Formats: sequence, structure tokens, C-alpha cells
Amino acid sequence: MPSKSVSESDSYLVQQCLQGDIQSYGLLYRRHQQRVRSILYQCEPSSLDDLVQEVFLRAWKGLPKFRQTAQFSTWLYRIAWNVACDQRQAEVQRRTKLKALTEKTPTQQEAPDLMALHYQDLVQQGLTNLSFDHRTILVLHDLEELPQKEIAEILDIPLGTVKSRLFHARAAMRQFLQQQGVQL
Repeated sequence: MPSKSVSESDSYLVQQCLQGDIQSYGLLYRRHQQRVRSILYQCEPSSLDDLVQEVFLRAWKGLPKFRQTAQFSTWLYRIAWNVACDQRQAEVQRRTKLKALTEKTPTQQEAPDLMALHYQDLVQQGLTNLSFDHRTILVLHDLEELPQKEIAEILDIPLGTVKSRLFHARAAMRQFLQQQGVQL
């Protein structure tokens, strides 16, 4: 019987999954589902649960092709990133179609009551104002506390790009919060 640390490692659980142990995949799901959810944060909130399931379904189906030389978490987060990109493209297409349908009918938006917003609401609003790339880097690094090197691997971009986007995302978030009256 393997030691506890080995039996709980991702690579051991992947090996168990490949041998047909579905419970091991359940452990991998519980271990990584919150980070996957964070990566998918920028997607439509109403479809978030479905997207998390989509990521884990793709991972399950792709598990036999998973290269054991890579970290499971990095591979899984890359799948989540791809699902988020697919969802983002689909959302852009839906918005374009909706805009074309409603072009003749102006919509009226209520201005948010800034006095009623909590700090968390301000942060979420600030995140939505960031570009997709900046929001993703900020969520992965500052909220999920992933190392910059792992973020670079997940997103398949150079480490310098991660650092640059993180710098600009933080500056934009800081500016947004200051505009909202938050003292930093």
C-alpha cells in the first residue's frame, strides 16, 4: 500500500483513474474544482456550474492522452482556460446576434447605486472592466494565488507577458477603485 502522501498526490490519483477508479477522479475534482471555477469566473455566472462540469468531462475523456511529465493541475487549468475562451467566443456571438435583433429598440440601464455596493461588489465590477487577458491574470495570481510561472504554463504565454499583464491589471483595478472613492 502506498504512503499517504503518495496516495494523495495528483499523479497517483491519475494512475488510479486510468485503471478505472472513478473515486480517485472524484478526489481530483474536489481538489481542483474551486480553481477551475475561478478560471471560468469571467464567463456568464449562470453557466458557471455547467462549464466546470465541461472542464472535468473533457479532462476525464482526455486522461488517457495526458502526459505524465506535466503536472495534472497545469494540464487541467489549461483545459479550463480553453473552455473559458470557447465560452467567451460563444458569448460574443450571442451578444452580436442580440444586438442586431434589438438594434431598433433602445434598452434602458439603471445606474448602480454606489452607496449600496459593498467592497466585494466593487471588486467584481472592477474585474468586469478589465480586459479578458488582464482579468484572467489578476484572478489566477492575486485571488487564486497561483505562481506566475504556472500561470504562464496554463495560458501558454511567456513569463514576462504574465508579469506585464499583472502590472497593468493591478494598475487598472487600482484606478477603478480610486475612481469609486476607495482609499488605497
